[in-house]
Amino acid sequence: MRTNLIRHIRATAALFLLSGSLAFAQDGVSSVSEIDKAYHNWYNLDAMLDKVPGVSVNRAYNELLASKQPKKKVVVAVIDSGTDINHEELQGRIWVNKNEIAGNGIDDDNNGYVDDVHGWGFLGNAAGENIEFETYEYVRMLRKLAPKYNTVTSAQGLSEAEQKEYNTYLTTRKNYEKELTERLKTKENLDAFAEVLEHCENLVTKHLGKDTYTVQELKAISTQNQDLARAKGWLVQKYNQGFTPESFKAYKDHIDKYVNYHLNPEFDPRSEILADNPEDINDTMYGNSDVIGPRADHGTPVSGIIAGIRGNGIGIDGIAEHAEIMALRAVPSGDERDKDIALAIRYAVDNGAHIINMSFGKDFSPQKHFVDEAVKYAESKNVLLVHAAGNDAKNIDNTDNFPTKQLQDGTRASTWLEVGATSKNLDKTFVGDFSNYGKDNVDIFAPGVDLVLLAPGNKYDKMDGTSFASPVVSGVAALVWSYYPELTAAELKDVLLQSSTKYPKLKVYYPTEEKGKKTTKFSTLSATGGVVNAYDALKLAEKVVKEKSL
Repeated sequence: MRTNLIRHIRATAALFLLSGSLAFAQDGVSSVSEIDKAYHNWYNLDAMLDKVPGVSVNRAYNELLASKQPKKKVVVAVIDSGTDINHEELQGRIWVNKNEIAGNGIDDDNNGYVDDVHGWGFLGNAAGENIEFETYEYVRMLRKLAPKYNTVTSAQGLSEAEQKEYNTYLTTRKNYEKELTERLKTKENLDAFAEVLEHCENLVTKHLGKDTYTVQELKAISTQNQDLARAKGWLVQKYNQGFTPESFKAYKDHIDKYVNYHLNPEFDPRSEILADNPEDINDTMYGNSDVIGPRADHGTPVSGIIAGIRGNGIGIDGIAEHAEIMALRAVPSGDERDKDIALAIRYAVDNGAHIINMSFGKDFSPQKHFVDEAVKYAESKNVLLVHAAGNDAKNIDNTDNFPTKQLQDGTRASTWLEVGATSKNLDKTFVGDFSNYGKDNVDIFAPGVDLVLLAPGNKYDKMDGTSFASPVVSGVAALVWSYYPELTAAELKDVLLQSSTKYPKLKVYYPTEEKGKKTTKFSTLSATGGVVNAYDALKLAEKVVKEKSL
């Protein structure tokens, strides 16, 4: 899923091209105290008591659960990029496969996965090699179809099946050419910027007689040399605009990844590292027990929202104290494969997960039937699936965003929740300007803007995205289910939807990068018109369980 990081990078690119300035979110910092305290744990707060439109988790613990004991541990499978299971805030919260002996190289429980103590990595091999980067799905589809259709100029004479393939080829080629052109233009501008930067820095370092300098030293330069003065002025302007060499390098590296990996039809790490057939769901002899992987920067914050330790005074407070995270690594930097997602869902179900959080998505799904069958399997086994709606500011009633609860057989998954993102501002900016929406296909909203979350290596960072709204709902679901396990997954879903906090009179901007263009009622952007609420969900759950027992 193109998460909030990419949204910020797109905004940064626009800012750079228009004004020559650059600004970046900092890398994860070591403590919450270094991050704006105004956003710390706001998703746990209550709209009435705290005047912050969180999901009332703290109120639920204080007023409803203080004298109650949970009835079961809830296992939440996090299908994601990888999770730092060693993070200080996740200790004791990671699922353990008690039937597997770690590190002995044997599939002790005969589930088909060797040494899967905390989950499984579907992006690696037995030798410990892992896929970090991947192409986008439409690039893979284009790579497959181009040899057959790149010389075809008309659908005339093609069979019905070939016409469908040809239309897919045209669509993927259009997407590819459009995005590649944009990225190459950005790369060209960045390269030009880098050339000017190097020239100016060389003049400054030569004048100072040292290889590095501080901004203070730069500003203190006094010179009659016009070239040096211009270089100083240019650099000072950039630093005042938020530029740092580190942030510029990070942005340049990111654009290079697009060109070298995501949009490169020749790039095919799957064939080298996994050597499987991604179109054969029965070809499962790949993967490894590494659930952290080379990029745990997405699964770690997701897991922390759901089950991070509460009240330890270290960092953030997760939502569900009695939840465990089953870590399933299946989402690379780039688009995930349908086969990996389908197998990850099946792994979660077969190994005892009660909830599956899916904070990823893409525009094309060539093996959607793999995922659909896995979704139906999860549904049949009473598993709740929670999916992030996406960060493209689109109405997904009209735009594809996979995976989806709408199945190819015409039915809908009954235990699926689709989640959009809200901010802590109960005004026109309440809905994240990036969040997808849809009266039919988005079920509910949850906090997903300006959240202080876990980052790998015992660090923390401020993030946004529906990727983080989804685990808020997963966390609330796990909290409710741990006290009311009598509920079925479908009943739990209904409880969360019916108890959501409504804001019937609230007008908000339509999600878009261009704020202020058009407003709508918040109630029109999802099926419920509400935000998940832990306090009210627990109260309704108790009522439903009592009625069931009569």
